[in-house]
Amino acid sequence: MIEQPYQYRRRQLVEPDWTRFPGWADVTEADWASAQWQRAHCVKNVKQLRDVVGDRLHESFYEDLAADMERSATMSMLLPPQMLNTMAPEIEETGAGSWTDAFYADPVRRYMLPVASDRRTDWPSHPFAARDSLHEHDMWAVEGLTHRYPTKVLAELLSTCPQYCGHCTRMDLVGNSTPTVDKRRLALKPVDRQTAILDYLQAHPGVRDVVVSGGDVANLPWKQLERFLERLLDVPTIRDIRLATKALMGLPQHWLQDEIVEGMARVAKRAAGQGVNLAIHTHVNHVNSVTPAVARAAAAMLDAGVRDVRNQGVLMRGVNDTQADLLDLCFALQGEANILPYYFYMCDMIPNAEHWRTSVAQAQELQTAIMGYLPGYATPRIICDVPMVGKRWVHQLSEYDRELGISYWTKNYRTSIEADDPDALTRRYPFYDPIDTLPKAGREWWANMPLPAAPGHPDRNGHSTDSQVRAREAGDAAAARSRAASAAEVL
Repeated sequence: MIEQPYQYRRRQLVEPDWTRFPGWADVTEADWASAQWQRAHCVKNVKQLRDVVGDRLHESFYEDLAADMERSATMSMLLPPQMLNTMAPEIEETGAGSWTDAFYADPVRRYMLPVASDRRTDWPSHPFAARDSLHEHDMWAVEGLTHRYPTKVLAELLSTCPQYCGHCTRMDLVGNSTPTVDKRRLALKPVDRQTAILDYLQAHPGVRDVVVSGGDVANLPWKQLERFLERLLDVPTIRDIRLATKALMGLPQHWLQDEIVEGMARVAKRAAGQGVNLAIHTHVNHVNSVTPAVARAAAAMLDAGVRDVRNQGVLMRGVNDTQADLLDLCFALQGEANILPYYFYMCDMIPNAEHWRTSVAQAQELQTAIMGYLPGYATPRIICDVPMVGKRWVHQLSEYDRELGISYWTKNYRTSIEADDPDALTRRYPFYDPIDTLPKAGREWWANMPLPAAPGHPDRNGHSTDSQVRAREAGDAAAARSRAASAAEVL
Protein backbone atom coordinates (compact mmCIF):
# COMPACT_ATOMS: atom_id res chain seq x y z
CA MET A 1 0.00 0.00 0.00
CA ILE A 2 1.29 3.47 -0.90
CA GLU A 3 1.73 5.63 2.18
CA GLN A 4 -0.03 8.94 2.66
CA PRO A 5 2.07 12.10 2.14
CA TYR A 6 1.91 12.62 5.91
CA GLN A 7 1.69 9.89 8.54
CA TYR A 8 0.15 10.94 11.85
CA ARG A 9 1.69 9.39 14.93
CA ARG A 10 0.73 10.67 18.33
CA ARG A 11 3.64 12.38 20.02
CA GLN A 12 3.55 12.63 23.80
CA LEU A 13 4.81 15.94 25.15
CA VAL A 14 8.17 15.81 26.91
CA GLU A 15 10.01 18.43 28.93
CA PRO A 16 13.64 18.26 27.78
CA ASP A 17 16.20 17.57 30.52
CA TRP A 18 17.72 20.94 31.35
CA THR A 19 20.47 19.35 33.42
CA ARG A 20 22.13 18.25 30.16
CA PHE A 21 23.41 21.84 29.96
CA PRO A 22 26.63 22.12 31.99
CA GLY A 23 25.57 25.43 33.49
CA TRP A 24 22.25 24.02 34.69
CA ALA A 25 23.43 20.63 35.95
CA ASP A 26 22.38 21.44 39.51
CA VAL A 27 19.15 23.32 38.84
CA THR A 28 16.25 21.82 40.78
CA GLU A 29 12.69 21.25 39.57
CA ALA A 30 11.52 23.93 42.00
CA ASP A 31 13.92 26.47 40.53
CA TRP A 32 12.98 25.53 36.97
CA ALA A 33 9.29 25.97 37.77
CA SER A 34 9.88 29.46 39.17
CA ALA A 35 9.10 32.39 36.91
CA GLN A 36 11.48 34.52 38.94
CA TRP A 37 14.34 32.02 38.46
CA GLN A 38 13.62 31.81 34.73
CA ARG A 39 13.70 35.60 34.32
CA ALA A 40 16.82 35.98 36.44
CA HIS A 41 18.71 33.40 34.39
CA CYS A 42 17.83 34.58 30.89
CA VAL A 43 20.72 34.39 28.42
CA LYS A 44 21.44 37.88 27.09
CA ASN A 45 24.87 37.69 25.50
CA VAL A 46 27.57 35.36 24.20
CA LYS A 47 29.31 35.13 27.56
CA GLN A 48 26.16 33.98 29.33
CA LEU A 49 25.46 31.42 26.60
CA ARG A 50 29.00 30.08 27.02
CA ASP A 51 28.45 29.89 30.79
CA VAL A 52 25.43 27.64 30.18
CA VAL A 53 26.61 25.50 27.27
CA GLY A 54 30.37 25.61 27.76
CA ASP A 55 32.72 24.01 25.26
CA ARG A 56 30.01 21.75 23.84
CA LEU A 57 29.58 24.48 21.25
CA HIS A 58 32.70 25.06 19.19
CA GLU A 59 34.28 28.47 19.56
CA SER A 60 33.45 29.12 15.91
CA PHE A 61 29.74 29.06 16.81
CA TYR A 62 30.19 31.74 19.45
CA GLU A 63 32.16 33.82 16.95
CA ASP A 64 29.40 33.35 14.37
CA LEU A 65 26.84 34.49 16.93
CA ALA A 66 28.87 37.52 17.99
CA ALA A 67 29.33 38.56 14.36
CA ASP A 68 25.59 38.46 13.77
CA MET A 69 24.85 40.51 16.88
CA GLU A 70 27.35 43.12 15.74
CA ARG A 71 26.44 43.35 12.04
CA SER A 72 22.91 42.08 11.35
CA ALA A 73 20.69 41.44 14.37
CA THR A 74 17.57 43.58 14.57
CA MET A 75 16.71 42.15 18.00
CA SER A 76 18.95 41.79 21.01
CA MET A 77 19.47 38.38 22.59
CA LEU A 78 17.04 37.41 25.34
CA LEU A 79 16.45 33.70 25.92
CA PRO A 80 14.64 32.34 28.98
CA PRO A 81 16.04 28.97 30.06
CA GLN A 82 12.72 27.38 29.04
CA MET A 83 13.25 28.54 25.46
CA LEU A 84 16.92 27.60 25.26
CA ASN A 85 16.11 24.15 26.67
CA THR A 86 13.98 23.33 23.62
CA MET A 87 17.01 23.64 21.30
CA ALA A 88 18.62 20.32 20.33
CA PRO A 89 16.42 18.62 22.96
CA GLU A 90 17.54 15.04 22.33
CA ILE A 91 21.29 15.53 22.20
CA GLU A 92 23.31 13.27 24.52
CA GLU A 93 26.94 13.92 23.56
CA THR A 94 29.15 15.70 26.07
CA GLY A 95 32.43 16.18 24.25
CA ALA A 96 33.95 19.48 23.26
CA GLY A 97 32.16 20.89 20.22
CA SER A 98 29.73 17.95 20.15
CA TRP A 99 26.61 20.14 20.17
CA THR A 100 27.72 22.46 17.38
CA ASP A 101 26.14 20.73 14.39
CA ALA A 102 22.89 20.09 16.26
CA PHE A 103 22.63 23.74 17.26
CA TYR A 104 23.29 24.94 13.73
CA ALA A 105 20.52 22.66 12.43
CA ASP A 106 18.02 23.29 15.20
CA PRO A 107 14.79 25.02 14.03
CA VAL A 108 14.16 26.89 17.29
CA ARG A 109 17.74 28.13 17.35
CA ARG A 110 17.42 29.35 13.77
CA TYR A 111 14.93 32.07 14.70
CA MET A 112 15.64 32.68 18.39
CA LEU A 113 19.45 32.67 18.22
CA PRO A 114 20.41 33.68 14.66
CA VAL A 115 24.05 33.59 13.61
CA ALA A 116 25.83 35.42 10.81
CA SER A 117 26.16 32.35 8.61
CA ASP A 118 22.35 31.97 8.59
CA ARG A 119 21.88 35.24 6.74
CA ARG A 120 21.93 35.56 2.99
CA THR A 121 24.87 37.42 1.53
CA ASP A 122 23.29 38.14 -1.87
CA TRP A 123 20.03 39.68 -0.62
CA PRO A 124 20.09 39.98 3.19
CA SER A 125 17.17 42.42 2.86
CA HIS A 126 14.61 42.91 0.13
CA PRO A 127 14.96 46.34 -1.53
CA PHE A 128 11.49 47.23 -0.26
CA ALA A 129 12.00 45.93 3.28
CA ALA A 130 11.28 48.44 6.03
CA ARG A 131 11.69 48.68 9.78
CA ASP A 132 7.97 49.24 10.32
CA SER A 133 6.89 47.18 7.33
CA LEU A 134 3.19 47.19 8.26
CA HIS A 135 3.02 50.95 8.94
CA GLU A 136 1.75 50.32 12.45
CA HIS A 137 3.33 53.49 13.80
CA ASP A 138 1.87 55.53 10.95
CA MET A 139 -1.56 54.29 12.05
CA TRP A 140 -1.22 55.19 15.72
CA ALA A 141 -4.40 56.97 16.73
CA VAL A 142 -2.70 57.78 20.02
CA GLU A 143 0.69 56.56 21.19
CA GLY A 144 0.69 52.78 21.13
CA LEU A 145 -2.76 52.32 19.57
CA THR A 146 -2.71 51.15 15.95
CA HIS A 147 -6.10 51.65 14.27
CA ARG A 148 -5.60 49.65 11.10
CA TYR A 149 -8.91 47.86 10.59
CA PRO A 150 -12.36 49.48 10.84
CA THR A 151 -13.51 47.47 13.88
CA LYS A 152 -10.22 46.32 15.40
CA VAL A 153 -7.25 47.98 17.10
CA LEU A 154 -3.87 46.94 18.43
CA ALA A 155 -2.93 48.31 21.85
CA GLU A 156 0.84 48.23 22.39
CA LEU A 157 1.05 48.74 26.14
CA LEU A 158 4.82 48.27 26.38
CA SER A 159 7.85 47.65 24.22
CA THR A 160 9.52 44.70 25.95
CA CYS A 161 9.10 40.91 25.98
CA PRO A 162 10.39 38.05 28.15
CA GLN A 163 12.13 36.74 25.01
CA TYR A 164 13.13 38.33 21.71
CA CYS A 165 12.53 36.64 18.36
CA GLY A 166 14.95 37.41 15.56
CA HIS A 167 12.15 37.89 13.03
CA CYS A 168 10.04 40.25 15.16
CA THR A 169 7.71 42.33 12.96
CA ARG A 170 7.89 45.16 15.53
CA MET A 171 11.68 45.28 15.51
CA ASP A 172 11.36 49.04 15.00
CA LEU A 173 9.93 49.49 18.52
CA VAL A 174 10.34 46.34 20.60
CA GLY A 175 13.40 45.49 22.65
CA ASN A 176 16.78 47.06 23.16
CA SER A 177 18.63 48.87 20.41
CA THR A 178 21.24 46.84 18.55
CA PRO A 179 24.36 48.02 16.70
CA THR A 180 22.30 48.13 13.48
CA VAL A 181 18.94 49.37 14.80
CA ASP A 182 18.32 52.38 17.03
CA LYS A 183 14.86 51.57 18.38
CA ARG A 184 11.90 53.88 18.57
CA ARG A 185 10.88 54.75 22.13
CA LEU A 186 7.49 55.16 23.74
CA ALA A 187 7.33 58.70 25.14
CA LEU A 188 4.32 58.70 27.46
CA LYS A 189 4.23 57.27 30.95
CA PRO A 190 2.41 53.89 30.95
CA VAL A 191 -0.59 55.24 32.85
CA ASP A 192 -0.92 58.20 30.48
CA ARG A 193 -0.60 55.96 27.42
CA GLN A 194 -3.24 53.58 28.74
CA THR A 195 -5.58 56.45 29.57
CA ALA A 196 -5.19 57.90 26.08
CA ILE A 197 -5.95 54.49 24.56
CA LEU A 198 -9.06 54.03 26.68
CA ASP A 199 -10.28 57.56 25.98
CA TYR A 200 -9.94 56.90 22.25
CA LEU A 201 -11.94 53.68 22.51
CA GLN A 202 -14.68 55.41 24.47
CA ALA A 203 -14.89 58.03 21.74
CA HIS A 204 -14.96 55.51 18.85
CA PRO A 205 -17.84 53.07 19.33
CA GLY A 206 -17.16 51.49 15.94
CA VAL A 207 -14.21 49.63 17.49
CA ARG A 208 -15.31 46.35 19.04
CA ASP A 209 -12.11 44.24 19.12
CA VAL A 210 -8.87 45.03 20.99
CA VAL A 211 -5.63 43.09 20.77
CA VAL A 212 -3.69 43.88 23.94
CA SER A 213 -0.04 43.43 23.11
CA GLY A 214 3.31 45.16 23.03
CA GLY A 215 5.87 43.74 23.39
CA ASP A 216 4.36 40.97 25.46
CA VAL A 217 1.72 41.46 28.13
CA ALA A 218 3.62 38.99 30.33
CA ASN A 219 6.12 41.80 30.98
CA LEU A 220 3.45 44.08 32.40
CA PRO A 221 3.03 43.74 36.19
CA TRP A 222 -0.21 41.86 36.71
CA LYS A 223 -1.90 44.59 38.76
CA GLN A 224 -1.32 47.06 35.93
CA LEU A 225 -2.59 44.65 33.30
CA GLU A 226 -5.67 43.72 35.33
CA ARG A 227 -6.44 47.40 35.96
CA PHE A 228 -6.24 48.11 32.22
CA LEU A 229 -8.45 45.12 31.36
CA GLU A 230 -11.03 46.17 33.93
CA ARG A 231 -11.15 49.65 32.42
CA LEU A 232 -11.33 48.14 28.95
CA LEU A 233 -14.36 46.12 30.07
CA ASP A 234 -15.95 49.40 31.12
CA VAL A 235 -16.14 50.36 27.43
CA PRO A 236 -19.57 49.01 26.43
CA THR A 237 -18.80 48.64 22.73
CA ILE A 238 -15.81 46.31 23.22
CA ARG A 239 -16.86 42.72 22.52
CA ASP A 240 -13.56 40.92 21.92
CA ILE A 241 -10.30 41.14 23.88
CA ARG A 242 -7.23 39.20 22.85
CA LEU A 243 -4.09 39.08 24.99
CA ALA A 244 -0.90 38.53 22.98
CA THR A 245 1.88 36.64 24.75
CA LYS A 246 4.61 34.45 23.34
CA ALA A 247 5.56 33.89 26.98
CA LEU A 248 2.84 31.25 27.26
CA MET A 249 5.39 29.15 25.36
CA GLY A 250 8.69 30.91 26.08
CA LEU A 251 8.03 31.44 29.80
CA PRO A 252 5.00 29.30 30.75
CA GLN A 253 6.07 29.55 34.38
CA HIS A 254 4.79 33.14 34.34
CA TRP A 255 1.24 32.10 33.45
CA LEU A 256 1.24 29.37 36.10
CA GLN A 257 1.81 31.77 39.01
CA ASP A 258 -1.04 31.95 41.53
CA GLU A 259 -1.36 35.72 41.17
CA ILE A 260 -1.78 35.43 37.41
CA VAL A 261 -4.20 32.50 37.46
CA GLU A 262 -6.38 34.06 40.14
CA GLY A 263 -6.34 37.46 38.47
CA MET A 264 -7.20 36.00 35.08
CA ALA A 265 -10.14 34.19 36.66
CA ARG A 266 -11.50 37.52 37.95
CA VAL A 267 -11.15 39.17 34.54
CA ALA A 268 -12.57 36.16 32.68
CA LYS A 269 -15.59 35.96 34.98
CA ARG A 270 -16.45 39.59 34.39
CA ALA A 271 -15.87 39.28 30.63
CA ALA A 272 -18.15 36.25 30.41
CA GLY A 273 -20.80 38.03 32.44
CA GLN A 274 -20.77 40.87 29.92
CA GLY A 275 -20.71 38.56 26.90
CA VAL A 276 -17.18 39.66 25.97
CA ASN A 277 -14.95 37.07 24.31
CA LEU A 278 -11.61 36.91 26.15
CA ALA A 279 -8.84 34.92 24.46
CA ILE A 280 -5.07 34.48 24.64
CA HIS A 281 -2.95 34.44 21.50
CA THR A 282 0.47 32.88 21.71
CA HIS A 283 3.28 32.31 19.21
CA VAL A 284 4.71 28.82 18.72
CA ASN A 285 6.68 28.01 15.59
CA HIS A 286 7.95 24.47 16.08
CA VAL A 287 6.70 21.28 17.69
CA ASN A 288 9.77 21.05 19.95
CA SER A 289 8.55 24.15 21.77
CA VAL A 290 5.32 22.45 22.86
CA THR A 291 6.20 20.89 26.23
CA PRO A 292 4.20 19.77 29.28
CA ALA A 293 4.85 23.15 30.93
CA VAL A 294 3.26 24.89 27.96
CA ALA A 295 0.27 22.56 28.10
CA ARG A 296 -0.14 23.24 31.83
CA ALA A 297 -0.05 26.99 31.26
CA ALA A 298 -2.70 26.74 28.55
CA ALA A 299 -4.86 24.54 30.78
CA ALA A 300 -4.53 27.01 33.66
CA MET A 301 -5.79 29.84 31.45
CA LEU A 302 -8.68 27.80 30.09
CA ASP A 303 -9.62 26.66 33.60
CA ALA A 304 -9.54 30.31 34.68
CA GLY A 305 -12.27 31.02 32.14
CA VAL A 306 -10.45 32.24 29.04
CA ARG A 307 -12.54 31.29 26.02
CA ASP A 308 -9.65 30.14 23.80
CA VAL A 309 -5.89 29.88 23.69
CA ARG A 310 -4.90 30.31 20.03
CA ASN A 311 -1.60 30.08 18.22
CA GLN A 312 -0.34 32.60 15.69
CA GLY A 313 2.91 31.24 14.32
CA VAL A 314 5.18 32.61 11.61
CA LEU A 315 6.07 30.62 8.52
CA MET A 316 9.87 30.57 8.19
CA ARG A 317 12.39 28.79 6.05
CA GLY A 318 14.44 26.28 7.98
CA VAL A 319 11.99 26.38 10.89
CA ASN A 320 8.56 25.10 9.85
CA ASP A 321 8.32 25.30 6.05
CA THR A 322 7.32 21.70 5.27
CA GLN A 323 4.05 19.82 5.45
CA ALA A 324 5.39 17.64 8.27
CA ASP A 325 6.71 20.62 10.25
CA LEU A 326 3.33 22.35 10.22
CA LEU A 327 1.20 19.27 10.85
CA ASP A 328 3.44 17.96 13.64
CA LEU A 329 3.16 21.35 15.34
CA CYS A 330 -0.59 21.66 14.84
CA PHE A 331 -1.31 18.18 16.18
CA ALA A 332 0.82 18.89 19.25
CA LEU A 333 -0.92 22.20 19.84
CA GLN A 334 -4.47 21.01 19.27
CA GLY A 335 -4.25 17.43 20.49
CA GLU A 336 -1.80 17.65 23.38
CA ALA A 337 -1.88 21.24 24.66
CA ASN A 338 -5.44 22.34 23.78
CA ILE A 339 -4.07 25.36 21.92
CA LEU A 340 -5.99 26.16 18.74
CA PRO A 341 -3.84 26.41 15.58
CA TYR A 342 -5.14 29.70 14.23
CA TYR A 343 -2.78 31.49 11.83
CA PHE A 344 0.64 31.14 10.31
CA TYR A 345 1.83 34.50 9.05
CA MET A 346 4.33 34.79 6.26
CA CYS A 347 7.42 36.46 7.69
CA ASP A 348 7.15 40.22 7.19
CA MET A 349 9.40 42.30 4.96
CA ILE A 350 11.73 43.63 7.62
CA PRO A 351 15.49 44.15 7.16
CA ASN A 352 17.85 41.17 7.28
CA ALA A 353 15.02 38.63 7.12
CA GLU A 354 15.29 37.22 3.61
CA HIS A 355 16.73 33.90 4.82
CA TRP A 356 13.53 33.37 6.83
CA ARG A 357 10.94 34.56 4.31
CA THR A 358 9.10 32.24 1.94
CA SER A 359 7.45 33.02 -1.38
CA VAL A 360 3.70 33.34 -1.69
CA ALA A 361 3.79 30.31 -3.99
CA GLN A 362 5.39 28.15 -1.29
CA ALA A 363 2.88 29.41 1.27
CA GLN A 364 0.04 28.46 -1.06
CA GLU A 365 1.51 24.99 -1.55
CA LEU A 366 1.80 24.50 2.21
CA GLN A 367 -1.77 25.66 2.79
CA THR A 368 -2.93 23.01 0.34
CA ALA A 369 -0.62 20.40 1.85
CA ILE A 370 -2.07 20.65 5.37
CA MET A 371 -5.73 20.52 4.33
CA GLY A 372 -7.67 17.37 5.21
CA TYR A 373 -5.52 16.15 8.07
CA LEU A 374 -6.63 18.34 10.97
CA PRO A 375 -10.17 18.97 12.19
CA GLY A 376 -11.63 21.87 10.24
CA TYR A 377 -11.77 24.16 13.25
CA ALA A 378 -8.11 23.42 13.99
CA THR A 379 -6.78 23.87 10.44
CA PRO A 380 -4.82 27.12 10.44
CA ARG A 381 -4.87 29.63 7.62
CA ILE A 382 -1.59 30.81 6.20
CA ILE A 383 -1.71 34.59 6.03
CA CYS A 384 0.14 37.25 4.08
CA ASP A 385 0.07 40.52 6.02
CA VAL A 386 0.24 42.91 3.10
CA PRO A 387 1.50 46.44 3.85
CA MET A 388 -1.38 48.96 3.71
CA VAL A 389 -3.84 46.08 3.23
CA GLY A 390 -3.72 43.79 6.24
CA LYS A 391 -4.17 40.08 6.76
CA ARG A 392 -5.06 38.13 3.64
CA TRP A 393 -5.30 34.38 3.15
CA VAL A 394 -2.50 33.46 0.73
CA HIS A 395 -4.97 32.41 -1.96
CA GLN A 396 -6.74 35.79 -1.94
CA LEU A 397 -4.26 37.63 -4.17
CA SER A 398 -5.65 39.25 -7.32
CA GLU A 399 -2.58 38.77 -9.55
CA TYR A 400 0.83 37.13 -9.23
CA ASP A 401 3.93 37.63 -11.35
CA ARG A 402 5.95 34.61 -10.28
CA GLU A 403 8.96 35.50 -12.39
CA LEU A 404 9.47 38.84 -10.65
CA GLY A 405 8.01 37.61 -7.37
CA ILE A 406 5.40 40.36 -7.11
CA SER A 407 1.89 39.56 -5.94
CA TYR A 408 -0.90 42.13 -6.01
CA TRP A 409 -3.65 42.45 -3.43
CA THR A 410 -6.82 44.49 -2.95
CA LYS A 411 -8.84 45.36 0.12
CA ASN A 412 -12.36 46.20 1.18
CA TYR A 413 -11.78 48.92 3.80
CA ARG A 414 -9.68 52.00 4.41
CA THR A 415 -7.07 52.16 7.12
CA SER A 416 -7.10 55.04 9.55
CA ILE A 417 -4.67 57.06 7.40
CA GLU A 418 -6.69 56.72 4.18
CA ALA A 419 -9.87 58.57 5.08
CA ASP A 420 -9.44 60.96 2.17
CA ASP A 421 -8.02 58.49 -0.36
CA PRO A 422 -10.68 57.83 -3.04
CA ASP A 423 -8.58 55.08 -4.64
CA ALA A 424 -7.81 53.02 -1.55
CA LEU A 425 -10.41 50.38 -2.37
CA THR A 426 -9.49 50.03 -6.03
CA ARG A 427 -5.69 50.24 -5.85
CA ARG A 428 -3.60 47.07 -6.12
CA TYR A 429 -0.97 46.76 -3.41
CA PRO A 430 2.25 44.79 -4.03
CA PHE A 431 3.97 42.21 -1.88
CA TYR A 432 7.40 40.85 -2.77
CA ASP A 433 8.79 37.32 -2.69
CA PRO A 434 12.39 36.75 -1.55
CA ILE A 435 14.52 37.40 -4.61
CA ASP A 436 16.63 34.26 -4.16
CA THR A 437 13.48 32.12 -4.64
CA LEU A 438 12.82 33.55 -8.11
CA PRO A 439 13.78 31.99 -11.45
CA LYS A 440 16.98 33.20 -13.05
CA ALA A 441 15.29 35.89 -15.15
CA GLY A 442 13.60 37.35 -12.09
CA ARG A 443 16.80 37.37 -10.04
CA GLU A 444 18.65 39.10 -12.86
CA TRP A 445 15.89 41.71 -13.24
CA TRP A 446 16.08 42.66 -9.56
CA ALA A 447 19.89 42.67 -9.62
CA ASN A 448 19.98 45.03 -12.61
CA MET A 449 17.09 47.30 -11.68
CA PRO A 450 18.22 50.69 -10.31
CA LEU A 451 16.99 50.93 -6.75
CA PRO A 452 18.13 54.18 -5.14
CA ALA A 453 17.69 53.96 -1.39
CA ALA A 454 14.39 55.54 -0.41
CA PRO A 455 13.56 57.01 2.99
CA GLY A 456 12.70 54.21 5.34
CA HIS A 457 14.07 51.52 3.00
CA PRO A 458 17.33 49.71 3.76
CA ASP A 459 20.00 49.32 1.14
CA ARG A 460 21.11 45.88 -0.01
CA ASN A 461 23.21 45.53 3.13
CA GLY A 462 20.18 46.03 5.34
CA HIS A 463 21.04 49.54 6.53
CA SER A 464 18.15 51.98 6.72
CA THR A 465 18.78 55.42 5.23
CA ASP A 466 16.33 57.14 7.56
CA SER A 467 15.12 55.48 10.73
CA GLN A 468 12.29 57.98 11.22
CA VAL A 469 10.55 57.62 7.85
CA ARG A 470 8.50 54.55 7.17
CA ALA A 471 8.40 52.26 4.18
CA ARG A 472 7.25 53.08 0.70
CA GLU A 473 4.04 55.02 0.13
CA ALA A 474 1.58 54.78 -2.71
CA GLY A 475 4.03 56.26 -5.20
CA ASP A 476 6.52 53.49 -4.51
CA ALA A 477 3.85 50.88 -5.16
CA ALA A 478 2.83 52.54 -8.42
CA ALA A 479 6.44 52.78 -9.53
CA ALA A 480 7.01 49.12 -8.74
CA ARG A 481 3.96 48.15 -10.80
CA SER A 482 5.14 50.28 -13.68
CA ARG A 483 8.62 48.72 -13.58
CA ALA A 484 7.11 45.25 -13.40
CA ALA A 485 4.87 45.91 -16.40
CA SER A 486 7.77 47.30 -18.44
CA ALA A 487 9.95 44.34 -17.51
CA ALA A 488 7.20 41.89 -18.43
CA GLU A 489 7.06 43.40 -21.94
CA VAL A 490 10.82 43.04 -22.36
CA LEU A 491 11.21 39.58 -20.87
